[in-house]
Amino acid sequence: QLQLVESGGGLVQPGGSLRLSCAVSGRTFSRSTMGWFRQAPGKERAIVASINWNSGSIYYADSVKDRFTISRDNAKNTVDLQMNSLKPEDTAVYYCAARRFGALQYADWGQGTQVTVSS
Repeated sequence: QLQLVESGGGLVQPGGSLRLSCAVSGRTFSRSTMGWFRQAPGKERAIVASINWNSGSIYYADSVKDRFTISRDNAKNTVDLQMNSLKPEDTAVYYCAARRFGALQYADWGQGTQVTVSS
């Protein structure tokens, strides 16, 4: 089982930037697909971006394409989400999650970090 801890959330004005980081402990990190999800009040949790074990396959939700960048460092066991040109609709709790090699679902989750975009 992997343990995930997110950091970097906060309050930012529209058009601003934030960088979220997820520190992961556990031996299977380097072989896991990592994802960032978010859940806004009254809405279901949805995937924002994902990155496979060697960064060779990256996915972005349409709503964040060209604004967000996901990256990982397998030597440091971290996965980051750089968020630029933030909009009020990006306000949500952001979660880091891991999908182990060969698994169909994300089984390990962080506790979440709040991102609020407001003037």
